[in-house]
Amino acid sequence: QVQLAEFGGGLVQSGGSLRVSCTASGSTFTNYVMRWYRQAPGAEREFVASIEPYTTATNYGDSVTGRFTISRNNAEKMVYLQMNNLKVEDTAVYYCTARNRYTGREYWGQGTQVTVSS
Repeated sequence: QVQLAEFGGGLVQSGGSLRVSCTASGSTFTNYVMRWYRQAPGAEREFVASIEPYTTATNYGDSVTGRFTISRNNAEKMVYLQMNNLKVEDTAVYYCTARNRYTGREYWGQGTQVTVSS
């Protein structure tokens, strides 16, 4: 089992940048594919980005490709989401998840709010 905690959200102007972070504890970090999702009010949850534990291969949702970058530090058990050229429509609660490569079980953090003003 793994516990996740996100931090770093906040208010930023359109066109600005923000980095949100997620710290993991309780299990072998390299057993997990790390992902970011987001959910805006009244909207469905949306996949943002994922990163593999060893190859660090990444994948992004269409709406963030070219603007967001996911990265991880296995030694520190951290995953990051660097968000550049933010848009008002990026406003959402951002969730960090850890999906176990062997069991498929996915664990969620409590989320961090990102608000982009025009």
